[in-house]
Amino acid sequence: MKSGSCLCGAVKYEVHGPLRNVVACHCEQCRKQTGTYMSATAAKDADLRLVEDRGLKWYRSSDTARRGFCGECGSVLFWKGDGRDYTAIAAGSLDGPTGLRLDGHIFCESAGDYYEIAGGDYRRQRWLKGD
Repeated sequence: MKSGSCLCGAVKYEVHGPLRNVVACHCEQCRKQTGTYMSATAAKDADLRLVEDRGLKWYRSSDTARRGFCGECGSVLFWKGDGRDYTAIAAGSLDGPTGLRLDGHIFCESAGDYYEIAGGDYRRQRWLKGD
């Protein structure tokens, strides 16, 4: 079991199942929300349990997805695509150590010009295959 939370503790969660390795998303929305790029793992919805959700807010960021964050401290926490059976989780919100590794990068064509893309096994211009 893995656990995580926002900075202030108003949102806490547990994952009772496997986590995907980390993917760095460089899309414009992730850059606007985080200030750089989003490093996220993911868990099946059936394995994700909210322990404390008093601060959890959702923002519909596109026609097909919404983003979960803490309305009290502003921590970026989740990304949820409509009709998907998993939720992406901000890797930095997990309590460590995580045992995860950076697998690769997506939406590289939208990366900011103020950082270099490094690490991981792949770089995609769009989504991961199968998404």
